[in-house]
Amino acid sequence: MYTTLIDAEKLRTLMASEAPLKLYDCSVDLMDRALGRARYEQGHIPGAIHADLETDLSDKGGSDAVCGGRHPLPSRERFAAWLGRTGLQPEMQVVVCEAQGSAFSARLWWMLKWCGHEAVAVLDGGVKYWVEQGGALESGPGPTPAAQAAPYPLREPRVTMLSGAQVASQLGATAQTLIDARAAPRFRGEVEPLDPVAGHIPGALNRPFSDNFGPDGRFKPADLLRQEFESLLCGRDPSTVVHQCGSGVTALPNLLAMELAGLGRTILYPGSWSEWCRTPGNVMARSS
Repeated sequence: MYTTLIDAEKLRTLMASEAPLKLYDCSVDLMDRALGRARYEQGHIPGAIHADLETDLSDKGGSDAVCGGRHPLPSRERFAAWLGRTGLQPEMQVVVCEAQGSAFSARLWWMLKWCGHEAVAVLDGGVKYWVEQGGALESGPGPTPAAQAAPYPLREPRVTMLSGAQVASQLGATAQTLIDARAAPRFRGEVEPLDPVAGHIPGALNRPFSDNFGPDGRFKPADLLRQEFESLLCGRDPSTVVHQCGSGVTALPNLLAMELAGLGRTILYPGSWSEWCRTPGNVMARSS
């Protein structure tokens, strides 16, 4: 069972074995919604289903959304209904990937664990590295989820999240160490292309999610990741870490990287800055 990463060679072996397997492609472009789907249709791993961040992995405007922000989590029940329509069964190994690398597919990795499905791994380096290693692609619209199907059977969550109110209640406490995955200029409050207010949650540390990847787009070695996170934490207990970003999506490469580094499965604040900066009464900070 693969529960964190899988490389291209192991995925080819898994596909050839005809073991129960489900592939999802999370290709997305935050600035151009249509581009993610276009990249998928241009070329995806055979059999992969497109998982749309905006519609399948978020619940915008839904009354049962779990959090606020630009990409509010759907309820587990709503998400399980979509998983059921894609044909996912509990005994299946899941592999998630994307055209860009591994920045966005970790969202689905985390959400599946939230539903109790532990056998899910991110394709290290994404579709680009798959092709570089000789992997085949197919083009076109790909598999379409069924109109009706039994929902995926939910089990106990294997991950932990905090609400905005919970994060606010622990600001400044040693029991909480916030790590913000946005690029440094956004964290410092110099620019803000997506949300109405620039800045960061007071006390947060900054580790841009891109720092987890090497030049080839794959995650850095575990020992290097551990060294970098321990340097960032500067003696803080890794178990106190709460990850956030702009909308709870690109925080997840940091969360996955900490697990790869042997620092445990840490916590997500899914509403992140986009929820925080829209919540009346929340304090905000900028760095000089």
